[in-house]
Amino acid sequence: MIINPKIKEKIVLALDVNTIEEAKILINELKDYVGIFKVGLQFYTSNGNELFSFMKKLNLKYFLDVKLMDIPNTVAKAAENIINNGADFFNVHALGGSEMMKKCVESANLTAQNLGRPNPIVLAVTVLTSINNEKLNEELAINYDVNDYALKLAKLAKESGLTGVVASVFEVQIIKQACGKDFKVLCPGIRPQWAAQNDQKRLATPTLAIKQGADYIVIGRAVTEAKDKIGAMKKIYEEIEVCNEC
Repeated sequence: MIINPKIKEKIVLALDVNTIEEAKILINELKDYVGIFKVGLQFYTSNGNELFSFMKKLNLKYFLDVKLMDIPNTVAKAAENIINNGADFFNVHALGGSEMMKKCVESANLTAQNLGRPNPIVLAVTVLTSINNEKLNEELAINYDVNDYALKLAKLAKESGLTGVVASVFEVQIIKQACGKDFKVLCPGIRPQWAAQNDQKRLATPTLAIKQGADYIVIGRAVTEAKDKIGAMKKIYEEIEVCNEC
């Protein structure tokens, strides 16, 4: 199979496994199909930074998905540490507010410049894809439609100097219209047509995500828990290839 580089750069694979050995196996097996590897809380809290040097030796990009949210100074210091450890991407919660996000970006960019590296991609989490209108309104007492609230937070992130946001597929177009086509949107909750829904509420297929304008799509259990992982990845590429905009 010939890998389309325009598709590959959009594919983010979630390394939601428990051990470094499992992660290295996934990376070695799927690195030709994946643009960015995502290290989330499950893996990071178990294994720390040890995997990062392994990925950098292979010249692979990684996204540290730890969703920072704290007082501005603490987040700025954490951002400095993250860039020093080699991350190309990381994220914060937009709910931390504009001052937190501004200080985070300033710290991340300054650290990268001191290392002679390009500025990192810093994304703001808007509304988690496990949150629907009922949860947002009743449990969290936020009286907004999910899509409208995600747009409000995306605008705040844009004003604060972030590169883009993490949002569901269903908000991509309105975010792009409001924040500009160069404002990046990373979409979790991506499931191929043949995969299980699991615990996500607002899901979409890879093809729909690309058609809506997503810059990055996060693939997880549909591939990492498949018996034939390369076969699963090839099926995802085949699904996306039907999109004329790729």
